[in-house]
Amino acid sequence: MPDPTDLDQLAVNTIRLLAGDAIIKAKSGHFGTPMGAAPTAYALWQRYLRYDPAAPGWMNRDRFVLSAGHASMLLYGLLHLAGVKGDPEIYGGADRPAVTLDDIQHFRQAGSRCPGHPEHGMTSGVEATTGPLGQGVATSVGMAIAGKWLAATYNTPEATLFDYNVYALCGDGCMMEGVSSEAASLAAHLGLSNLCWIYDSNRVTIEGHTDIAYSEDVAARFLAYGWNVTTVADPNDLTLLDRAYQTFLRTNDRPTLILVHSHIGYGAPHLQDSPKAHGEAVTEDELKLTKQFFGFDPDKTFYVPDGVKQHFAANMGARGAAAHAAWAKLREAHRAAHPDKAAEIDAIETGALPEGWDASLPVFPADPKGVATRDASGKVLNALAERIPWLMGGAADLAPSTKTNLTFPGAGSFEAPGPIGDYQGRNFHFGIREHAMVAAVNGMALCGLRAYGSGFLIFTDYARGAIRLSALMELGVLHVWTHDSIGVGEDGPTHQPIEQLLSLRAIPGMVVIRPADANETAEAYRVALRMKKRPVAIVCSRQPLPTVDRTQFAPASMLAKGAYVLADAPDGKPAVILIGTGSEVGLCMAARELLAADGIAARVVSMPSWELFDAQDAAYQDSVIPPDVIARVTVEEASPLGWARFAGRRGVVLGMHSFGLSAPIAVVAEHFGFTPARVAEAAKKAIANAAA
Repeated sequence: MPDPTDLDQLAVNTIRLLAGDAIIKAKSGHFGTPMGAAPTAYALWQRYLRYDPAAPGWMNRDRFVLSAGHASMLLYGLLHLAGVKGDPEIYGGADRPAVTLDDIQHFRQAGSRCPGHPEHGMTSGVEATTGPLGQGVATSVGMAIAGKWLAATYNTPEATLFDYNVYALCGDGCMMEGVSSEAASLAAHLGLSNLCWIYDSNRVTIEGHTDIAYSEDVAARFLAYGWNVTTVADPNDLTLLDRAYQTFLRTNDRPTLILVHSHIGYGAPHLQDSPKAHGEAVTEDELKLTKQFFGFDPDKTFYVPDGVKQHFAANMGARGAAAHAAWAKLREAHRAAHPDKAAEIDAIETGALPEGWDASLPVFPADPKGVATRDASGKVLNALAERIPWLMGGAADLAPSTKTNLTFPGAGSFEAPGPIGDYQGRNFHFGIREHAMVAAVNGMALCGLRAYGSGFLIFTDYARGAIRLSALMELGVLHVWTHDSIGVGEDGPTHQPIEQLLSLRAIPGMVVIRPADANETAEAYRVALRMKKRPVAIVCSRQPLPTVDRTQFAPASMLAKGAYVLADAPDGKPAVILIGTGSEVGLCMAARELLAADGIAARVVSMPSWELFDAQDAAYQDSVIPPDVIARVTVEEASPLGWARFAGRRGVVLGMHSFGLSAPIAVVAEHFGFTPARVAEAAKKAIANAAA
């Protein structure tokens, strides 16, 4: 039986039993990992994590990410016992702990700061939203990237402002998910020595022992990636854990994997290695036996023994407070010596943009031939990045096609220092790893950087989990997707997106913008960079689109409204409204001319963003699409789902009802009926429907 007078052991067991009580009361949750991994997490927090509980947002804090998010009670117990303070911005101005005992008692209940899986922005101390396995470790790579960039950019010989480490606790499920492999490969290539993954290998998942589906040598896999790998045979031996963490701290050229051979349900002999401890309910009687084993009163619930919180405060708390105070003094000295750089750090911390950040946005002249919006996007992105030093990103091996390379002097490539780049570089080469790319971008954003990732729109399917989490975490990340329609042409159905636009629009909080020309593209970026808590997907064309003459038609700045009247009937009373988005706005403009030749007055509405239009008041919406004009046509070379609410019951929705076709773009457009003549024909049909 463990020694109840050992404060370290007492703290570990308190973490375990708080988790057990919370799960029993909620009748929901995962008991095994908090039981088995408690010593591993405790040793890190109490002895190594550089973290000030009184200031959980301190910029140079070490980050701890619970990638095994189902073990959330492990994190909530740590936050409570360490006395982490709640951020007033998150807690509605309240001065309170991040996690109270009452929160733990209401684990997984509405209103508690202890939801079923950790949620960034709901609970102070939760560095990232986790739960979908593999996402936490992949996001931690972006956090480590941000740390390396901040250090290379702002540290001086006199002041080391940034040298934080990133720890991610993961399990067997995280290791099985493909995104962790992508992320591990990238982290090793970049030499992220500030990154430590702690693999709690308990060999149990929901279906049973992992040997039914998983038999690889994980240590060998990570050695092959180029990681430093160290193992801990007994997770309850704090001395062995000390050695592992010290090995990480001594490693300066690569990331570290600490492989901990734990036992699920450790400490409860009746639960040890049982799948029940992971996914099924543990009974109250079983928990009482566990309490007896640890020397706790079996009838006491949510019990924190005297001395445990004080023990945390005397070690982790005191160490973190001292480190934070020293850093604050260093920062003020740095501010006096480097005021311009200090102002940049302030802006990164607060999410502000520098003065004049959009002053150099290009204005594109009217041109019937025009440019592809991906080309316009590249020009705009470079103009912005020159004025926003912490705007950076890259593509999943597609930057020459997505036009997301930063080409101005000094942009450089983010790489382990060597002949092709260094950690000050702002161009990222994510490789063909769409999922890890977006997860890393999320991690960079969590550390204050304005980060972007890019690729072909069709490949958002590969990155879906991380895209969704950028919205769930309310991160102002930028997604730049190109090759947006069947206009891809010869590449055919495998590369021609159909349902992807709709699927992005379906994500709560996501803003999708599909600009119609080069100047709308510039305005899309102006809108996107102002978004602090909503991710924005700017979706661009491969093919040239006519640049609208804004001296004759509405200004591109109207894009901020989501939809606007681009070209109207001469008397402002159209017989039909043509609503287009992206490349299809040009089709609507051409169809308007055909209709005018037949004496039919048409209004063209450019609708680059449903989300921005939905945010406008009813009066504005009705001014763009008057309810009494029921003859309407919507045009988008994608799934028609959702467009009926703009077309109305008697309108016509032109969209894609099948996959695409491999052929030159003109042939593809003709084949599927995306021509001015077809749009004009649909307009006449809508007028007839309205008159019926």
